[in-house]
Parts: sequence; structure tokens; C-alpha cells
Amino acid sequence: MNDFPIALDLRLDWSEMDLFGHINNVSYFKYVQASRVHCWEVCGLAASFSETKTGPILRSTTCEFLKPLHFPGNISVRAKIDFVKNTSFGIHHRIYNEQGELCAEAADVIVWFDFNANSKTLITNELRIELTKYT
Repeated sequence: MNDFPIALDLRLDWSEMDLFGHINNVSYFKYVQASRVHCWEVCGLAASFSETKTGPILRSTTCEFLKPLHFPGNISVRAKIDFVKNTSFGIHHRIYNEQGELCAEAADVIVWFDFNANSKTLITNELRIELTKYT
């Protein structure tokens, strides 16, 4: 877990259970979304959008379900920057249960987007340096 420097702890909710008594797969994507937004905040990307109207936009997300989660319980979602390219970067997420068991792995591809021009744009050197702090 230590090689994933961004951590977010979440409580599982009863309403997230499915017919079979475990946490529904859709909820895993909600946890990954919460982790993604937390990662953006930690890396300062939210502030960048406020100042320049450039920022992250989700291109794709995937999740591999390894072990079911059950209510009641808590999880830890750990994240790291997986890669940084010219106009995109990746976030790798791991979801752990209270026993520290790996229950899911997810991957996001994020595009750096200019919301004024409505198109992708280059990742600046300053942003690249900030993102690589969390690899």
C-alpha cells in the first residue's frame, strides 16, 4: 500500500449492497470516482481549473473486481499517478477492505482539457513535475 501515496478512507453503506448481499459493482466505480477527485485535489488540479479553465477530464476507466466487499465495513482506496504523456495521464487505484486485502484494481486515463477551446491541450512542465510527485 505504501507505493500508492494518495489515500482515501470510505465507509461502505447499506444501500450499496445488491441482491446477493455484497457491495454492487457500480459502487466500486463510485469509490474510484471519489479517489480520482481526491487525487485531483491533492495534485492541485482543481485550483488550476479555477485559474486557467484547463483541467482534467475522464477519457476512460476500468475496474478489475478481485474480492467482494460486504456491509458493514470500511475501505481504503489508494491511488498513484501511473504515467504522464503529452496531453494525458493515468491514475491507478487499489481498493482494500478493513483486513488490508486487495479487493479491486482500477485504472483511469485522464486528458488535460482546455474548456475554453473545447479541446485537449498539452500538459505543462509545472503540471508534469507535480504529477510525477505521486508516481
